[in-house]
Amino acid sequence: MPHHNDPVDPSSPPPPLVRTRRGRRTLEFAPGDIQSEMLLARPDALTLDYLRAMMGFVLFRPRPRRIVMVGLGGGSLAKFCHRHFPTAHITVIELRADVIALRDAFHVPPDGPRFAVVHGDAADWLAAHPDTADVLLVDGFDARGLPPRLADAAFYADCRRALRPGGMLVANVFTYDPRYREVMAALDAAFAGRICWFDKVAGNNRIVYALRLPADAAARRMAALARRRGFGAGLLNRLAIRIILAWITSRTVLAPPQLRSVRPRL
Repeated sequence: MPHHNDPVDPSSPPPPLVRTRRGRRTLEFAPGDIQSEMLLARPDALTLDYLRAMMGFVLFRPRPRRIVMVGLGGGSLAKFCHRHFPTAHITVIELRADVIALRDAFHVPPDGPRFAVVHGDAADWLAAHPDTADVLLVDGFDARGLPPRLADAAFYADCRRALRPGGMLVANVFTYDPRYREVMAALDAAFAGRICWFDKVAGNNRIVYALRLPADAAARRMAALARRRGFGAGLLNRLAIRIILAWITSRTVLAPPQLRSVRPRL
């Protein structure tokens, strides 16, 4: 334990805050800066718009076998995917040990045969694991925003290499980040222009879908969305996300295995 007179490292981030109010529990890196939110009555539900939008990957990869996530936070994406993709193996890479230590407070599943939380630097992990993921969900932020190592051209090139052929990267990017144009250019270059998004579905968060070919039905969906930025209007795009979430949850709860061959359509 450090002595009370030991100097404090100014570069060390403050510990995360956990707050429970009115049936909701939040993880915050600064007071009022909500990184993750959980309904106590429904801990596996997605409550934040940008997280709901990230699940749009099912338009391209409806049944991923291997999901990799960058950033644990309160585990919202991890819990949702663990519940609704029961045949997928899920790996979550989280840099901060103090965030991982809160996993029980947010009902994150224990490590097991198809779920693992890895304490490490996602940039290093992805560079060392090519051809690993069918879906890669990148939502790694700190109190200052998108870390530099998760925002450069080398990182997104490693993301592409970490995907299996036909794999999908989903990246959460802030539109007001000073590096926004650089990040979008790096994504565009790494994936040879095979990127798209739904406009006006997540406030200042732009959820970018990027596809590693080969050309197939997923690539045709990507091309259609890239031309129209979703369905061309914020209201229709938000409706599309709601339909996607309803399809995922109803498939898990209601559909017997032999009927789960139905694919979502644009």
